[in-house]
Amino acid sequence: MRVRYGRWEEWMTAEIGRLEGLRKLFNQILIATDGDVEEALRQMERLGSQYGFYDERISADDFRDRLREDGVITEDGEGRFQLTRRGERGIRRDALDRIFGRMAAGGPGEHRTGTAGAGGENLSETREWRFGDPPFDMAVNPTLENALRRSGLDDFTLTEDDLTVHEKEHLTGCATVLLLDISHSMILYGEDRITPAKEVALALLELIRTRYPKDALHVAVFGDDATEVPSHRLPYLTVGPYHTNTKAALQLAQRILATCRQPNKQIFMVTDGKPSAIHEEGRLYKNSWGLDTKIVNKTLDEATLCRRKGILITTFMVASDTHLINFVQRLTEINRGRAYYTGLDDLGPFRGLRPQPEAPNVLTPSPRARPLRTTHSVVAGLSCALFAFPSAPAGVYFVRLEAGSVRATQKIAIAR
Repeated sequence: MRVRYGRWEEWMTAEIGRLEGLRKLFNQILIATDGDVEEALRQMERLGSQYGFYDERISADDFRDRLREDGVITEDGEGRFQLTRRGERGIRRDALDRIFGRMAAGGPGEHRTGTAGAGGENLSETREWRFGDPPFDMAVNPTLENALRRSGLDDFTLTEDDLTVHEKEHLTGCATVLLLDISHSMILYGEDRITPAKEVALALLELIRTRYPKDALHVAVFGDDATEVPSHRLPYLTVGPYHTNTKAALQLAQRILATCRQPNKQIFMVTDGKPSAIHEEGRLYKNSWGLDTKIVNKTLDEATLCRRKGILITTFMVASDTHLINFVQRLTEINRGRAYYTGLDDLGPFRGLRPQPEAPNVLTPSPRARPLRTTHSVVAGLSCALFAFPSAPAGVYFVRLEAGSVRATQKIAIAR
């Protein structure tokens, strides 16, 4: 492979930033156009003419060709552009960045609890080693203290009775149903509530997929009734001539969660907060004027059932009407869940994930380090040896632990 190097110019950095900005704008327009690539490209061209962000370096055609080269869009059999799976993923990631911008999505995720268990980060508490504990969960200092008290430093050996391991945070699985309101009220009175609602739903979907990849995740929409949909269809969803049957949505979510094996279950509901319909005796009872007492009470009954089943409801509300907020507050109090209220232009009040701890320093002894005797104790698949630097302060040593092909070295201080 041949590589040709050239001089990097400042305008190249600016062009990369401009392309990234255009792509983010394109993704936002895609949400508003229900995933219609052709319409989004037309809107981009119109905005480019109006605000002048296209020029001789990047034209509207250049941007479209770049999207196609990067695998964001493709042509179907009729010559129309459509999103690829990569393009759909880009929409979700941009939504996550906009709404949870300060939160870094990590690798395999976990839900922490207040009890000790298996699979999480080490706690300061320790316990005796039990058969099956991973060797590198060992608490090094307490283990060596036990061995030194028993055998002394000159005849250092390690036995099974000396081993102490860290307790670990208990990690548990969770099943989530994401409910999206697609009723007509989401675009009523000239307010576009469905676009920010979809953006919140896409951000939550990407958050769960990236931070909690082992969780069960289901997506459903609700209007006159509730229906489960494939998660990749979220960008393409639009409102319909429907009322808001929140009761049916909560019932569907409970049925879905009943089939999940995870011990923890929750519902994320993105809505404008106004229930206006329920099924009653085989027909749809509806009332769009205000908050109907019958509809409200039947809906709150489902929130009560969710609480009794241990299902937490978290509501993301994309409206600011006082009477709708009051309803969501009642639903949240009854379920003992959570509610987040947001304006249409100020998404993202969600908080709560703590930053990951920094990785511990792993130190490696010099090849000139001399072992304190050549005794290597092997217990429970763990080989342990002590080393000292010739110039190290008195009482400062390194312990090298080996388990199969895995090695780690840790600095310790032993009072003699």
